[in-house]
Amino acid sequence: MIETLGRTALAVVGELGDFTLFAGRSLASAVGSRKLGRRIMRALYEQGVRCLPVILIVGVFTGLVLGLQGYYVLSRYGSTSVLGELVSLTLVRELAPVLAALMLVGQAGSALAAELGIQRNSEQIDALETMGASPHAYLIAPRIIAAAVSFPVQTAFFSLIGIWGGYLSGSLLLPLQGGIYWASVHAAVGWPDLRECLLKAVVFGLLTIAICAHNGYNTHRRSRATGARAVSASTTRAVVVSCIAVLAADYLITSLLVRS
Repeated sequence: MIETLGRTALAVVGELGDFTLFAGRSLASAVGSRKLGRRIMRALYEQGVRCLPVILIVGVFTGLVLGLQGYYVLSRYGSTSVLGELVSLTLVRELAPVLAALMLVGQAGSALAAELGIQRNSEQIDALETMGASPHAYLIAPRIIAAAVSFPVQTAFFSLIGIWGGYLSGSLLLPLQGGIYWASVHAAVGWPDLRECLLKAVVFGLLTIAICAHNGYNTHRRSRATGARAVSASTTRAVVVSCIAVLAADYLITSLLVRS
């Protein structure tokens, strides 16, 4: 048992080291890369414009549920006037960055892992290396850089539409006055809350896109299967590990900011 535990620990440390080197090499390869801006714009379209409908739909229903549940809980204590504070702080500090990251992983991250896995199986990545082009600079660096921009923007949209959804529940479907709701929102949300939200969004974006790219890029090493089964296994692994990483990073960032 001790031998198995040690072997597993060494494998985890080795995996973390390989991932760190992969992410660092990808970011370093962006320096001096040709036509980097065009590839970043394409990545922004994939991670931003194409994912925006999902973000808006999930955001509005999250706000609706928060407003509905929050109103009935606060009504027990005669504190329905702070419904806006409850909804806005819950979204801005926690739910918006986490849920937006999970939605983006499910759409953009899984697509990236599958795309790189197919390119690895079809030897397109090997062809780039043979031609002297860097696969990290051409395929991965633009996606990681774009994630640092698209994830905060998507998180901001999620927060705004979620707060609006809470207004729909509390003021249009329930008897809370709209002015009281928005006054509570305005008084509750400050710069520290926005800073935490944006920090989490940037960290989640860099972390999840790098994880998905790493798993897709190393499809030939991460699974005993070949062909379509290998792509499926690497994509599934990328999504699962990314979701766990988001939740773990959320706890670490929250604990650090709360203590400070």
